[in-house]
Amino acid sequence: MTQMEYCTVFRQYNCSVAFNELTNVEKHYAHYLSKASWEGSLIVFLQTSPESPIIFLLFQSLYSAQTVDELKAACQSIPNGPSDAEFHALLIYSAAFYSNMGNYKSFGDTKFIPGIPQEKLEVIIQASKAYQQQAERMKKLWNLCKDRMYSIQSRVLELGLGKQGLSTYYSSNCSVKDAEFIKDFMQEMDISPYNTRLFKYENGSKVQYELKIASAEKSEEAYRDSQGREDTMAKLLGKHTYKGCEILITRGDYAPLMKRLVKNLQAAKNYASNNNEISMLEEYSHSFTTGSIESHKNGSRFWIKNKGPIIEVYIGFIETYRDPYGIRGEFEGFVAVVNKPMSIKFSELVNSAETLLDELPWPKTFEKDTFLKPDFTSLDIVGFSGSGIPAGINIPNYDDIRQTEGFKNVSLGNVLSSYGSNKAVTFLSEKDQELYKELKGPAFEVQVGLHELLGHGSGKLFSQLEDGSFDFDCDILNPLTGEKVEKWYKPGETYDSKFVSLSSSYEECRAECVGLYLCLLDKVLRIFGHEGEAAETVKYVNWLLMVRGGLLGLEFFTPETNSWKQAHMQARFVITRVLIDAAVVTISEMTGEDGKPDLLITLNRDRIATDGKDAIGKFLCKMQVYKATGDYEAAKSMYEHYSTVAEQPNLPLIKFRNIVLNRKQPRPMFVQCHTSVNGEDEVDFTEYESNVEGMIKSFVDRFPSFDEDLFGLWEKEIANHDY
Repeated sequence: MTQMEYCTVFRQYNCSVAFNELTNVEKHYAHYLSKASWEGSLIVFLQTSPESPIIFLLFQSLYSAQTVDELKAACQSIPNGPSDAEFHALLIYSAAFYSNMGNYKSFGDTKFIPGIPQEKLEVIIQASKAYQQQAERMKKLWNLCKDRMYSIQSRVLELGLGKQGLSTYYSSNCSVKDAEFIKDFMQEMDISPYNTRLFKYENGSKVQYELKIASAEKSEEAYRDSQGREDTMAKLLGKHTYKGCEILITRGDYAPLMKRLVKNLQAAKNYASNNNEISMLEEYSHSFTTGSIESHKNGSRFWIKNKGPIIEVYIGFIETYRDPYGIRGEFEGFVAVVNKPMSIKFSELVNSAETLLDELPWPKTFEKDTFLKPDFTSLDIVGFSGSGIPAGINIPNYDDIRQTEGFKNVSLGNVLSSYGSNKAVTFLSEKDQELYKELKGPAFEVQVGLHELLGHGSGKLFSQLEDGSFDFDCDILNPLTGEKVEKWYKPGETYDSKFVSLSSSYEECRAECVGLYLCLLDKVLRIFGHEGEAAETVKYVNWLLMVRGGLLGLEFFTPETNSWKQAHMQARFVITRVLIDAAVVTISEMTGEDGKPDLLITLNRDRIATDGKDAIGKFLCKMQVYKATGDYEAAKSMYEHYSTVAEQPNLPLIKFRNIVLNRKQPRPMFVQCHTSVNGEDEVDFTEYESNVEGMIKSFVDRFPSFDEDLFGLWEKEIANHDY
């Protein structure tokens, strides 16, 4: 649990030039897709914590009624009212809440609370114009969320399953055992968990589970859309008996929000540029209406076929990072304009991919039979709705599509370019700091490209098909044992279902290792415009980025629960541990210029291409073999070994963690632009200042009407999250 830092950094990515170059039709297409994404993103508040939707309604009411300056002026006239520092603390909390789409950090899953005392926040609310206009409403919202907003009881300090934390993907009485039980049921019924939540009801010795499916449609009756598609979900709804337990499958979770999402997708369809885009939006609409993941997969297939679009979009229940069990997806959506000049580099990387795959440290038999060349574009993001913005994406996450039909890679160019900083870089020597500042952008661009295309895009999964046949040669030898492969994925099993809570971090680690391993090739650096000594320095900085990230990752480990709260940071820590064991990296204690304990990372530049490459190569080979064969037990044993954070001889990790926490810097928050259609049927584009007022104003403009749908949804489910 933290109070939000006063020195919070705000950033803005530049997309006005790219957007203004669009035609009017393209602007409308981008606008309605963006609106669909943001309307759907209100689901994230419900996916984060029970109180988040109510805090959102409270803040929207507060800041819509008057400007921040007007609210501050009203508070200044109150005797013993909030100080300027306390008022600013409220603004910082509000901005962080909006940025994270809830009151838990999207990068770390830990709770943050206001830096202003509860009684002073109540004074501000009572002094507001919103309170004058709707006193009863404001009282109700405040009373519903104030205690939960400030609660620091141990169970609500971080996201987790059962007694290990809070999760609105599950009722509060669900355990890992319950999640495992229902996962097996869903696998048998061929139901994807991505858009589901699980609730458990106990009445004495009787237990009933409810599996809720997100959809606009609530009825159990079969739904037919204008294209006459079959409603495959209807036949699954209702009561089922499984191993002596009653399981009720319902749909209509988040229904009011899903309806608004679909409405905007339908509007976007009127401005689509080709049949692939039309079919994609029809399938997505059908998926979000009925709850069918198969329709979303079909939409993803049309999305893959839509090569080189001007406007790129992806939307749905995508990443499983924040589900403590690791199989349910958080809602997100993005809309972006393709940056053609920057995309040329990535096209060259795609054209070289097949030869680069040969360089990876596992046998060809563990690689896909055919590399399906994807689109790989650099995007200028117009809007990214959800709890956080990544630097790059490899999607879709459906194994069967990625293995046999293809995928797309995107690098968010205007997000990457916004990360420049002139601040001192912790835990590095002065010389390394200078290199880091100068070449962080170019090095990260190389890493993101390799990570997404050849990290997530590489590697075969060995599977048994429904007819009993295999998609691999059963005589293949396991390079780790020299014996025939003895494990594989059985029908209905996926990587996520086998590796569950380990899956996200393990896969991110594998992709990061691919980036480190392949960036050592001169031909890769040439694609990105780096040659000679300059290329060697970019390689060094890329590895330096990784090991510094691994040390910073200690912030996201919780000793009390012995758990990691951020998949990427755990992955980077694991890689750093591998390199420490190989004597390529050392971390030493020192005293900082401020007289306080400090740390120094030393990366042996001369050993990167030898011992470093060898260590990462051997580790990466193991990761791929375990993933390919579905050997969860071996993968878990190896990964947990490197993930362990404990005091060790010459490596006091708990002590290191405390130093990292004492010197941590605030994570940037992005203030995003807003589009709207004016009375002349033209699309207006609005950018905001990169500060707390800009963040608040962007959300006031983005959601101009108070979302009573959120309140209704909150009231129906609060009992399921009674801690």
